[in-house]
Amino acid sequence: MLYPQIQTLNPVAFRRACGVKRETFQAMVIVLSPDLNRQGKRGGQNRLSVEDQLLMTLYYWQHYRTQFDIGLEFGVSEATVCRTIDKVEALLVKSGQFRLPGKRQLRQAETEWEAVVVDVTEVAIERPQKNSVPTRAASTNGTR
Repeated sequence: MLYPQIQTLNPVAFRRACGVKRETFQAMVIVLSPDLNRQGKRGGQNRLSVEDQLLMTLYYWQHYRTQFDIGLEFGVSEATVCRTIDKVEALLVKSGQFRLPGKRQLRQAETEWEAVVVDVTEVAIERPQKNSVPTRAASTNGTR
């Protein structure tokens, strides 16, 4: 699915498709646009828009699809998918706006943790031996 097709989805479906909210997607596009938008510049021009390049990377992260499969969907080669994903990842990391909190920040949170302990020890059960007493005859009071 290219960006014009996914753009018409409702917010829940949009997030399910690419893994981020529409506002986060737009913020990522703003960060990526200066480097990925090559319109009017020297050198090779990318066939995909900035939105499609970001969407390609998010598909790769969200759905664990192969680069060959993503390339077929977007109409580009597997090598182009690889280069695009590397470029988008590097630019997003370099911006620093989309970082997850580290261990220290998570440990310093003021959230109190509760633990529930459940006893799951095994208890031995007495069972009759297989060949000791016929259990069927005992259950029918000796009548056959």
